[in-house]
Amino acid sequence: MTARDWLQIGLYIAALLVLAPPLGGYLARVFQGRAPGLGRLLEPLEGLIYRLAGVQPEREMSWRSYALALLGFNLAGGLFLYLLLRFQGALPLNPLGLPGLPPEIAFNVAASFVSNTNWQCYSGEVSLSPLSQMVGLTTQNFLSAASGLACLMALIRGLTRRESALVGNFWSDLVRSILYVLLPLCLLLAPILVSQGVVQTMTARQVVTTPPAPASPGSQAPSPAVGGGQAIALGPAASQVAIKQLGTNGGGFFNANSAHPLENPTPLSNFLECLAILLIPAALCLAFGHLVGDRRQGWMLLLAMLALFLAGLGAGLWAESAGNPRLAALGLDPAAGNLEGKEVRFGLANSVLWSVATTAASNGSVNAMHDSFTPLGGLVPMVMMQLGEVVFGGVGSGLYGMLCFVLVAVFIAGLMVGRTPEYLGKKIGAFEIKMAALVIMAPLFAVLTPTALAVVGSAAGAASNPGPHGFSQILYAFSSMGNNNGSAFAGLDATGPLYSVGGGLVMLVARYWLALPVLALAGSLAAQKTTPPGPGTLPTHTPLFGGLLVTVVLVVGALAFVPALALGPIVEHLTMLGH
Repeated sequence: MTARDWLQIGLYIAALLVLAPPLGGYLARVFQGRAPGLGRLLEPLEGLIYRLAGVQPEREMSWRSYALALLGFNLAGGLFLYLLLRFQGALPLNPLGLPGLPPEIAFNVAASFVSNTNWQCYSGEVSLSPLSQMVGLTTQNFLSAASGLACLMALIRGLTRRESALVGNFWSDLVRSILYVLLPLCLLLAPILVSQGVVQTMTARQVVTTPPAPASPGSQAPSPAVGGGQAIALGPAASQVAIKQLGTNGGGFFNANSAHPLENPTPLSNFLECLAILLIPAALCLAFGHLVGDRRQGWMLLLAMLALFLAGLGAGLWAESAGNPRLAALGLDPAAGNLEGKEVRFGLANSVLWSVATTAASNGSVNAMHDSFTPLGGLVPMVMMQLGEVVFGGVGSGLYGMLCFVLVAVFIAGLMVGRTPEYLGKKIGAFEIKMAALVIMAPLFAVLTPTALAVVGSAAGAASNPGPHGFSQILYAFSSMGNNNGSAFAGLDATGPLYSVGGGLVMLVARYWLALPVLALAGSLAAQKTTPPGPGTLPTHTPLFGGLLVTVVLVVGALAFVPALALGPIVEHLTMLGH
């Protein structure tokens, strides 16, 4: 680690903390129905969308109606994407004549993108046409992120309303999420990425001639050309990259994702893409403070997330900087750290920063090969996912997951002092804790159950390594799918039935088995009266409560995964040290 590396990380954190407050205030005003500034120019377009769709935005829904609208809309989107991928070969905008995807792969991809996971068991540039990338994947990147935002807004209304049976209008929340938030930010980021060299063209491929090799020593003539040409994959990448980062989606246009030089070519593009991953989740914390009428609540949540993020970042930097002692024994300089699988143009620090940010934020994009990290370096992004994707997490889904941990922390604190647990004036009873427990525990079962099935069955052979690293590959895969992240260790053939069909089901469970309890929680809280704070009310905006929240996330969220981690990366680390 050099001074320049520390400076880059410092600038990243500073930029995040500087940009989050104004964006948070903007988000709060958008969902209060009063878009500020230039946003007002979009109000006629918003009204036109409602008229064309036959939506009455002022007509609010119960939590059950809201949930049915969410499920129906996402089901329709998933079915449309599945059919698009299956019949890709017969559709236009397919200059390479690519065939449709097999049924199990098409199902996996549709489940992946509709659930905001963007797990990829295919190579984008050789499997999908520009039509599939644009109309299918990019569209779902917007819609899945907007669905998460809508669920969060319903929960916030549950906390702020009293004796109400209504939690908002799903269609209005969806439209405002896209029109006022996701689309403007993408229109700002995409041209900047194009200026850095991210491709944006309808040309599918460009063949370049291989130049002659330089003359060998002592020769007067250059060596003859080798090969004759190389096909460089192109396409409308910048538009998809912008929303995949801002929407915490992560699915890459190219198979190498953000390690590809045409998807992430420069240090500036790397900085902006990595910043975009955490920007909206961080701003949503502060928007929460605005919407509940206590900005201190938002800052407490943001700083708790930041503390967990910095802990993971520090552990990852330490592990990768230490390098591999077995390579050091062969004479390689240990001071360089572990550079295997990392892009030289980004270096160790930016690779680790990206790996922690992307797994903290339910994003799934990569700019380095996580499979090549040291055992403990690979453990860090695995744990960030296993915490439940609440350290920033996905757009909307990260904060509503963290709020469930807040309710559990309030409940535990109430039991410790013998008082009725309350949060923002709402009593936390048995039903609320059951719903929060479902949100917290569902990913645990979604990860560990299929991992066990894969290890004891024939699916274990899909791992490229028969030892503890192979187990880590399987555990990482289901940690990613079971928490709607989408990144991968690679080295794992994920085209088998357990990974394609079973993995698709895991991704759907991890998305909607959490969203439905959150909406039920919103309905329960909205129906309650608001209790004014009293002498026994636990302050939930203090550093003390922030520390309790971090402890609950670590103990409740990650403790169950410790035995599995001991069988994978921890054993591999001890083996690397010669124990």
